[in-house]
Amino acid sequence: MAHADYHRWATAVGSADDLALSARCRALLTPGAEAVEHYRAALGLHGRGTRDFERARTELLFGSALRRLRRRTEARDRLHSALEAFESFGAPHCADRARAELRALGAPADPAPCGPDDPTARLTAQQLLVARMAAEGATNREIAARLALSPRTIDHHLRGVFTRLGIRSRIELVRLLAEKA
Repeated sequence: MAHADYHRWATAVGSADDLALSARCRALLTPGAEAVEHYRAALGLHGRGTRDFERARTELLFGSALRRLRRRTEARDRLHSALEAFESFGAPHCADRARAELRALGAPADPAPCGPDDPTARLTAQQLLVARMAAEGATNREIAARLALSPRTIDHHLRGVFTRLGIRSRIELVRLLAEKA
């Protein structure tokens, strides 16, 4: 009942952030694999919103649900994304929870160090695609249009790329990818 009231309110307000929270609540109330689509909807809405911390919380909850469904690869990617976000926000308790989920998954809590031959080994497939487009000079809006994502989602992916590669700018990204080639 409470979720239905919240969903009606979020729909009336039309805020992507509030609709994302409603979708996340629906995912939490839905058993098993049926929750996956609600989490995906929540993340899509978060991509149009402004509450990055809530997006990270959704990534954590989604990763945890995927772990329980034994969808290891996708769970690992979601949990690493949440961990990176929580660390960048300075939220150690949330970061610890993401690490605990990664350990329960049997995955390292920190990305594996990459070898000198492949500096992109620690990136997810989506992050690598976004990184390559950015290194080619595409703007966040251009990348978003090509991938049918929001510019905020692209920004989120690039922040993850920078964190995982230990770089701070697109210029460093271009150099790093050029060295790899």
